Amino acid sequence: MLKSYKVEIKPTTKQIQKIEQSIGVCRWLYNEYLSTNNQLYTKYKDGFIDKKQMFMSANDFDKYINNEVKVLDEYSWINNCGSKARKKAIQNAETAYKRFFKGQAKFPKFKKKNKCDVKLYFPKNNKGDWKVDRHRIMVPTLNKVRLKEYGYIPVGSKIISGTVSKKANRYYVSVIIDVENIPQKNTNQGIGIDLGVKDFAICSDKIIYKNINKTQRVRKLEKKLLREQKRLSRKYESLKIRNKKEKGGNVTRQNIQKQVVKVQRLHQRLANIRTDYINKTVFSIIKQKPSYITIEDLNVKGMMRNKHLSKAVAQQKFNEFRNKLANKCNALGIELRIVDRFYPSSKLCHKCGSIKKDLKLKDRIFNCDCGYVEDRDYNASLNLRDAKIYKTA
Repeated sequence: MLKSYKVEIKPTTKQIQKIEQSIGVCRWLYNEYLSTNNQLYTKYKDGFIDKKQMFMSANDFDKYINNEVKVLDEYSWINNCGSKARKKAIQNAETAYKRFFKGQAKFPKFKKKNKCDVKLYFPKNNKGDWKVDRHRIMVPTLNKVRLKEYGYIPVGSKIISGTVSKKANRYYVSVIIDVENIPQKNTNQGIGIDLGVKDFAICSDKIIYKNINKTQRVRKLEKKLLREQKRLSRKYESLKIRNKKEKGGNVTRQNIQKQVVKVQRLHQRLANIRTDYINKTVFSIIKQKPSYITIEDLNVKGMMRNKHLSKAVAQQKFNEFRNKLANKCNALGIELRIVDRFYPSSKLCHKCGSIKKDLKLKDRIFNCDCGYVEDRDYNASLNLRDAKIYKTA
């Protein structure tokens, strides 16, 4: 079984320079691939080329860069990045471009400097690549890099590949390790989980996981983020005014870049708090060793269209919770059941099986004509647990 580990690193000044140069090269290659294919598609629509020539594959573009572009003196800086990382960046652009024409995603955006998530991919080609010690790791082209968290990545583990990334002026390494899968024995009763906005998750065993976004800690950080974003906006407006007065003169943006990093770090801190809460929730559910877990196939995209709930739904990270729960269930041999999104889990009475069609969102207590009275979300979790029609993840 493949398992990923991500940890922050402490690169030296030379290593930081190498990472920054490589990220810049990969970003340029990604944008250049999209631009080249856009031009070819425009020529095809205008009738200048055939249909076979309107698309350039990642391999052909990589050969074009190596044989015609990189040999020029003005483009010699492309050699600052490793060949595998360059090729992976082009392949990522090809995947995004194809997904658009298949109708699976929107048209890929060009990556902007300091505003994009570019990762450097390094496979394991030699025995010395990705060698892990307690306090450092051997990264191809970067040599030995110190780790901030000692012992998190298993020492002497078999690493297949890895990536180096940058976020909010911090550097991270993520590796994929081949580990042995040992499923556990799950003999306890199944669990139904109803996800919501008021509370994050309500389980059929009467365990309620609260909404982390309503805590004082998160609300203080969100207020601080709002203040820092206002400061950043005022700095940009001030820069526009100064540039107009100096008739287009360039004004240093060091203070603006410092403020951008402050905003990025607050965003990252909030994201880390929410992700950590999801990890702990998944661990707490799995620790009970249920024979199966049932969740609902939520229409998150449709829920995001409600302007009053979109922010609250986005902060809950339902898709991330489902993916992590599915990965844990697959690793430990627990059956994860997915109930259809149209299944009336909230409107269905768990006692008599009748459906209450006039149930509104504001009704938090489920009152049935048969005399059954229960919390709305807990009733939904019981119905999910006992659902007979489902799909396995």
